[in-house]
Amino acid sequence: MKTILATVAALASILAAGAASAADHQVQLLNKGEKGTMVFQPALVIAAPGDTVTFVPTDKSHNAEIIKDMLPDGAEPFKGKTNEQITVKLDKEGVYGVKCAPHYGMGMVALVVVGKPLNLEQAEAVKQTGKAKQVFEELFAAVPAGN
Repeated sequence: MKTILATVAALASILAAGAASAADHQVQLLNKGEKGTMVFQPALVIAAPGDTVTFVPTDKSHNAEIIKDMLPDGAEPFKGKTNEQITVKLDKEGVYGVKCAPHYGMGMVALVVVGKPLNLEQAEAVKQTGKAKQVFEELFAAVPAGN
């Protein structure tokens, strides 16, 4: 019985340590940031599977939501409400394209890379227009090689 209790305690300790190592990445939604107007800051997040990303509408009239077809297979899409913070746990490796729906046409987009960018080509193939196209070109170019 002592062996079973010791094993259970050891497993609980390992699980608690794993949960404690998950990071929360904070992303601000801003009218004006370091890279201009209507931006996610940072616009590129490099995360590990199991990490969370919290999108904080620091300025009013912003939301964060997934862009159709810009998420890994099996990943759950998300859609935050305007002016409300949303925290998303990312378990699937790959690339997630995120937009602020009211300001998408103004290029208010972000890219989250979780583990290996397995669906990078698929994400790059999603048609973008205007400023969003330009911002995504810069973000895709900044994805670390071999990540």
